[in-house]
Amino acid sequence: MSQTKIHPSQPRTTAQIRFSNGQVLEGPLNTTIEEFVKAASFPPEPIPVACLVDGQLRELTYHADRDINVRVLTLADGDGMRVYRRSLAFLLVAATNELFPNAKITIDYGLNFGALYCEVEGRPPFTEDELKQIEAYMLKLVDENVPIIKERISVEEARRIFEETGAEDRLSLLKARRKSYLTTYTLKGFRGYMHGYKVPSTGYLRIFALDTYYKGFVLRYPRTSLPDELQPRVDYPKLVKVFDEYGNWMRKLDIHSVGRLNDVVRTGDMLETILVAEALQEQRIAQIATHIASIGHRIKLVLISGPSSAGKTTFSKRLSIQLLAHGFQPIAIGLDDFIVNRSETPRDEEGDYDYESLYSLRLDLLNQTLLGLMRGESVVLPRYNFFSGRSEPGETIAITDEQIILIEGIHGMNPELVSALPAERIFRVYVSALTQLNLDRQNRVPTTDTRLVRRILRDAQHRGYTAKDTIMRWPKVRRGEYTWIFPYQENADIMFNSALVYELAVMKPMVEPLLRQIEPGKPEHIEANRLLSFLQWFEPCPSDLVPTNSLLREFIGGSVLRPYKPGDKLMQEE
Repeated sequence: MSQTKIHPSQPRTTAQIRFSNGQVLEGPLNTTIEEFVKAASFPPEPIPVACLVDGQLRELTYHADRDINVRVLTLADGDGMRVYRRSLAFLLVAATNELFPNAKITIDYGLNFGALYCEVEGRPPFTEDELKQIEAYMLKLVDENVPIIKERISVEEARRIFEETGAEDRLSLLKARRKSYLTTYTLKGFRGYMHGYKVPSTGYLRIFALDTYYKGFVLRYPRTSLPDELQPRVDYPKLVKVFDEYGNWMRKLDIHSVGRLNDVVRTGDMLETILVAEALQEQRIAQIATHIASIGHRIKLVLISGPSSAGKTTFSKRLSIQLLAHGFQPIAIGLDDFIVNRSETPRDEEGDYDYESLYSLRLDLLNQTLLGLMRGESVVLPRYNFFSGRSEPGETIAITDEQIILIEGIHGMNPELVSALPAERIFRVYVSALTQLNLDRQNRVPTTDTRLVRRILRDAQHRGYTAKDTIMRWPKVRRGEYTWIFPYQENADIMFNSALVYELAVMKPMVEPLLRQIEPGKPEHIEANRLLSFLQWFEPCPSDLVPTNSLLREFIGGSVLRPYKPGDKLMQEE
């Protein structure tokens, strides 16, 4: 008779933590993950700031009430960096409130060198000396390792607190709250609402700096690629000007936060808001066309560039129509047709084909073709066969003095793309969705998230990809942007902001079902939950109010411009 290995036992009073690096630790039930991490042999850099518990994002203050699998997240991880950046912003607001109680900090937008651009109301802009004072006090709080205490309060109590502090933008936002509670955090007596997880205490927030910048200041933080150091400050005068312009648009629309947008949705006045937002954007496109026309026939090539899901395709078509109104005859040439044969395509660090690379294009052929067209010659355009992975001969074209070439692609701001062409014959337009519509003063909606929501919808509409597919590819797309797009954005002659103040209200009911299809336990489920979490604050708006020529239609479908290709008729006539 075989011996059984099963025997009576007492209830466990401990929990085992199995870390992703192979370490296994055991401790009393309900011990925080933070204590386990401190007991484990993890390096101090990059700074550990959060964790995945059985595949779910959690704060380090999470209590282990059972045996669990844990992956520690550091500043080298996207989710970890978001926790760090958010906690750092909370520290800034708390420290400023202590030193300058009448100052109201607005966290406006992010900058690519690793910084949040901020402005102050209720007083003049901070001087360098005042910023040094705030920075010194923040560092003092870091040295003291002050706890950041998490607390759930009822929506009624939150409303009372926001009324007492005059936080009108948050009071409007609360109307969209479906849950009965709100999670707040307290630091040394300062209680605030800042959407999303935080670090357990200020001692984690060691790497930051404050600098004057434009009309306000920046809070600098590391990037995930170099998580142990700050990047040099970079001035972006053209980019900042576009953000300023968008701020003016929001004032014209009387929409300064998501709460105010929600009020407009509830009152049924969205049609006017949408039409004015579209008119402002069309006005800007017309200004760009007028500027190009004012230069005369010297300009023969317009390069349109920007990051993924910026709306470059629709922008280029609407710009073409405006140029036609000025007597020009634009012809679109696709960069995709200049891709090198597949066997010659560069590889990325993971060994995959790197189609984001500038060197995935036949630069010599592109320059030769464009020079020939500018000289009035007939040239044979290449056509890339995506099935065979090889270039084939395409149509033969020539252009007249009235015609102008439009090329849209991610490398348009890179001087190396058309290095053989005379600079005076080129005009560059940078397109991106640079939204400033934030939840409230201190809870921003990253421009990247708007683009990701756009891309999820477009991929589902036109490419047959699931939300999981798009989210899985997104980190590689983002790496390509930091390598090939953002470093060159200030080379633009003009920047165009493709953000529409109402767009997330329209996209919300369309994207939420796609995000909810991602199965729990998948890495993409964490990102889906994060997007769903901020989208909860938007009241939905019906998509049938969106004009059929809107740039937003590129992503939600139904664009009247989808079949239109500038110059098609001219090429057929040739």
